[in-house]
Amino acid sequence: MTVSDKKLRGSQPSAALVIARSLILALVLVGIGWSMYVAQQISAVADQDEAQKADAIAVFGAAEYAGRPSPTLHFRLDHAVDLYRMQIAPIVITLGGGADKDRGNTEGAVGRDYLLAHGIPFGNIIAETNSFDTEQQVHRLAAIAREYNLHHIVVVSDGTHLFRIREMCRDVNLDVYTSPRATVGHLGWFESAKRYLHEIASYTAWKLHLDVGLPRRWITGEDDF
Repeated sequence: MTVSDKKLRGSQPSAALVIARSLILALVLVGIGWSMYVAQQISAVADQDEAQKADAIAVFGAAEYAGRPSPTLHFRLDHAVDLYRMQIAPIVITLGGGADKDRGNTEGAVGRDYLLAHGIPFGNIIAETNSFDTEQQVHRLAAIAREYNLHHIVVVSDGTHLFRIREMCRDVNLDVYTSPRATVGHLGWFESAKRYLHEIASYTAWKLHLDVGLPRRWITGEDDF
């Protein structure tokens, strides 16, 4: 029994469908390759501490609760205090604003108060209190660097956050050294994967000039970091 040519042609996918499938497959492969590359860069930066003599130490903001630093911000500030006591730099910059729910508190001001309580003089602290995400913090830091003639800055944050910070700083011609805050306790695979996915997505959006931070914060009520 033979099958007619018409039936054979009908069972074959159209050229448009073949092209569409090929494009989708190519995009998936490119996406996987890109994600693997970015993850490798994130890991490489997170695993090294470049702290050395500089003009200032900049602490990137994280959440604060009713005027008190969150555990993440607490650990970042502790690391900055250690670097200051090691005489890495004479100035510490705290970055980060606040939302209406913060009742007037800002990450930068909370960070400044924490540093004051740990013995760093008021005159050696610069508090930036108007930024709401990493990119804004980088631009505010660049403005502070120009105003105070700061040429080399040690940037402090979580290890997985530092690759994106470094690349954003390079984009505005800031010369920075990355220095990750200490990791306390065991970080499970799920939490680690979530951090990497967040950073891969955020870095990719920044490279593509996509502003996804505002709708994400509006939906979740969370601040970017």
